[in-house]
Amino acid sequence: MNCKQVAVIDYGMGNLHSVASALKHVSPDINVVVTSDNNVIGNADHVIFPGVGAIRDCIGEIRRQEVDVAVSNVIASGKPLLSICVGMQALMNFSEENNGVDCLDVLPGKVKFFSGNADFRSAHDEGSPSGERLKVPHMGWNKVSQKMDHPLWHNIEDGGRFYFVHSYYVEPDDSSLVAGQCHYGIEFTAALARKNIFAAQFHPEKSHTNGLQLLQNFLNWNGSW
Repeated sequence: MNCKQVAVIDYGMGNLHSVASALKHVSPDINVVVTSDNNVIGNADHVIFPGVGAIRDCIGEIRRQEVDVAVSNVIASGKPLLSICVGMQALMNFSEENNGVDCLDVLPGKVKFFSGNADFRSAHDEGSPSGERLKVPHMGWNKVSQKMDHPLWHNIEDGGRFYFVHSYYVEPDDSSLVAGQCHYGIEFTAALARKNIFAAQFHPEKSHTNGLQLLQNFLNWNGSW
């Protein structure tokens, strides 16, 4: 029997080998390929779309290397797609980062700056319960409240903790797409889901037990729910 093929999209942004290592940890028999080859991505059984860094640079490389075409083809095929961090933000219509950047227009909504939100600024001034002011970027462990019964939450408790590193957050136009929420001064979207897409603002590959379980769930998922 052929082993499952998992493509981690490489467009020069992100610590892709930590994602690949986490996937191999939860499922040693799979074939994980870190690649920018659209044919390899298209032939994979599961695809991961990661990303870190400035959105303008990411979108520029995504379009230059035609990763946008590869992602669109994966979505159209119905194969499971997991977008992580900036990979999640790239799916939206528009980001406020870098004075405004048009994104891939896959999911309806915008990417917004924490410090641009008046409620966040108020929470920052008041400080956290421990008396510390909220910092940007939001960096570290935080609880994620599950907003839908999705296969990727299997065996992960509601309110489980995941690891975040980000200064911008997603605000979807359609609240029915919100799979998980988090509180950091304000309530923000921690995960989105639509058909064969699951997108996470947090880093599952850095989130220990819960993150590894989510990756295992992704590998077990057929893209429907």
